[in-house]
Amino acid sequence: MKIKKLVALTLTGLLALGVFTACSSKKDDKGSVYYLNFKPEVAEQWEEIAKQYTEATGVEVKVVTAASGGYESTLKSEVAKKNPPTLFQINGPVGYQSWKDYCLDLSDTELYKNLSDKGLAVTDGDGVYGIPYVVEGYGIIYNNAIMEEYFALADKAVSISSAEEIKDFDTLKAVVEDMTAKKEVLGIEGAFSSTSFAPGEDWRWQTHLANVPVYYEYQADGVADKNDLDFAYAENYKNIFDLYLNNSVTAPGLIGSKTVEDSMAEFALGKSALVQNGNWGWGQISGVTGNIVKEEDVRFLPIYTGMPDDQQQGLCIGTENFFCVNSKVSEADQKATIDFVNWLTTSEEGKSYMTNDLGFISPFSTFSENEQPSDPLALEIVKSMNDNSQVSVTWNFTTFPSQAFKDSFGANLLQYAQGNKEWDAVVSEMKADWATEKAAMAE
Repeated sequence: MKIKKLVALTLTGLLALGVFTACSSKKDDKGSVYYLNFKPEVAEQWEEIAKQYTEATGVEVKVVTAASGGYESTLKSEVAKKNPPTLFQINGPVGYQSWKDYCLDLSDTELYKNLSDKGLAVTDGDGVYGIPYVVEGYGIIYNNAIMEEYFALADKAVSISSAEEIKDFDTLKAVVEDMTAKKEVLGIEGAFSSTSFAPGEDWRWQTHLANVPVYYEYQADGVADKNDLDFAYAENYKNIFDLYLNNSVTAPGLIGSKTVEDSMAEFALGKSALVQNGNWGWGQISGVTGNIVKEEDVRFLPIYTGMPDDQQQGLCIGTENFFCVNSKVSEADQKATIDFVNWLTTSEEGKSYMTNDLGFISPFSTFSENEQPSDPLALEIVKSMNDNSQVSVTWNFTTFPSQAFKDSFGANLLQYAQGNKEWDAVVSEMKADWATEKAAMAE
């Protein structure tokens, strides 16, 4: 009997202790953060950030970096584990469709409230499920030193006196064609750099340039995606694409061997005055041996295509990098994760890491102009983002149905450029491929 009482008392005590421990643990549970990083090039920086945050707050932050090109497969593997990522990323609306069951609604978070352009977020109904943590932009990069030489010519064909006065496609076309006619006087080989179409090098045209007419079609239809694209602004695409082809360093028939690196080197060496690319192109310019372009002369123009509202159009600004918080993890881990990303975007230390260590252009209002990367093209993106007189062209290419679609479109563009395919055939095949690939996504 004494043994039974002793066992009963012992069990009662252990149960009480267990309850106390559980309650205490729950009360003191700070949660933890597990970030599955998409960018191998900044893996070390993220690991250092995690270490410093843990030391400062006591909250464990774990960073795992997926191999280049293997993010989706790594994420699929990791979310199935006992301790899955609490913080991961999607590449936009298409990525959201794959991961929406794991995306927490972030509409009430400080992170979303501080987002400068709420239109950049991935939304579904009233919910906000993906928030960009870095923005990039692209347009027409120009060398202002060469442009000033042109505008100083007594016999120039336009009445404007600076590149900043180019506000629409018609003016851009007049300037570019006159620069081509006067290329020997200006010491250039073409107004534009080569229209690169070497294998794997056509993304500037089948993705980035194609984004502009798609953006306008979405705007006209009041949608964020379409299963059947009309390519309603195909002629606008042709306007600017023809301008590139016909005023280039390299003749259209020879562009099949040209790379983006070739194109950027031509600009860096002063062989051309303009080139379509993004703010990431500064490293491609400054890193060229023999570069003669001064930092203060590197500027951006929007990609004008002849739309009625050309004058209000800004640069193409967006991202393929959206933070998502895992809705399947504990509330403590969700809170810890949200606190971590808030710290990155509001604290002086966190913002310094984002700008100086990670090199990100931040889309958050908590960053001043002095808290952004200082290279000339990044500064141009920040200036455009803060210019209320311009409307940024969002990155709708995140809705493009597949790489197969883009590859087919690029191949047809090359055929057109080389004179082997009619433009109407390019348009009809682009529309058909879009519909086919969108249908395949839905299966």
